[in-house]
Amino acid sequence: MEIPIGIEGDYVETKKDHLFFDVKGLHHPNDRKICFLRFIPDVEGDRVRNGIRYTKIYNLEHRYSIINEKYPQYSFFSQEMDMNLQCVKNEDIKKIYSPRDYYKMVSSKQDLTKIEKISKELCNLFVEFGAIPENLIGITGSPMVGLNTKKSDIDIILYGTQTSLQFQEKIQNIFKKYTHIRKYNLDEYKKHYDWRVGGSDISFQDFLKSEQRKLHQGIYQGVEFFIRYIKSPRDWEGDYHDYQYKNMGRISLIAEIIDSTDSIFTPCSYKIKCSKVLESDANINNRMNVITQINSYRGRFCEQAKDGEKFLVKGKIEKVTYRDSEFYRILLTDQTLDKMIIID
Repeated sequence: MEIPIGIEGDYVETKKDHLFFDVKGLHHPNDRKICFLRFIPDVEGDRVRNGIRYTKIYNLEHRYSIINEKYPQYSFFSQEMDMNLQCVKNEDIKKIYSPRDYYKMVSSKQDLTKIEKISKELCNLFVEFGAIPENLIGITGSPMVGLNTKKSDIDIILYGTQTSLQFQEKIQNIFKKYTHIRKYNLDEYKKHYDWRVGGSDISFQDFLKSEQRKLHQGIYQGVEFFIRYIKSPRDWEGDYHDYQYKNMGRISLIAEIIDSTDSIFTPCSYKIKCSKVLESDANINNRMNVITQINSYRGRFCEQAKDGEKFLVKGKIEKVTYRDSEFYRILLTDQTLDKMIIID
């Protein structure tokens, strides 16, 4: 399987400004990569690379404000996506960093940092006991670009549709069999609650309903890890210019999960059946049946619900035109406004 460069999990370094962006999604315009600001030069930054101090930017809103105020050349309005996005044009890219290449380097390197050593061991565990081919696993995040700190966690990328689905079943036994890898404890879930849904009105108990079941995250040798699954390129369905998205407003509704197979992937997807619209400013003529999917590029919405479960969802509703077909989806992006909560 050949994995293209410049997709979800890769990082982009700019020729000017010494900026680092993390690439989002699998479909991109021909002349640029859709990616979001991650590291910026800062004389008071807590990370150093090639003699330059950097600060890591976490909050999405903060990323947009910095781009708009200091680096507007890395922003554009996407007619296809119907929204402002961050990007780096091809001619402005100094280097694209690949998690697969970084894993290869770490695998052959002798003098490893602590985070590299632990990341390598975790990948090797997944390769050996999860039957992951070595060419379909990678390590991303701040260590890949030499901007990690002592508090940095482990970000793993697994490639391939069937490889990912099969591994998702095997990791349950890995959690049970090996004492040095585990799921979060209650205090750690409380920390993630503040981090992932802070500022929203989601209760801790509602948060736990989904979070405690998730298998793509945990602790390995005292370090947090997170797994992102990427589908095989043959399953990406078209390219960037085959899609047209239209923002129709916001919606809140009750629905049931029809198929959650793709909930583990980034971007994640759920096939749904709507049962009741609670609130909406979107003009869809009260036709609930036209809303067939929930999508998100945010890891917090992966593995959020299972087949047959009913849930409350709030998010942006979009009309999607894909070649000759048309449907509506709910897109979850906003940390404080968007939600997907299982209903007992």
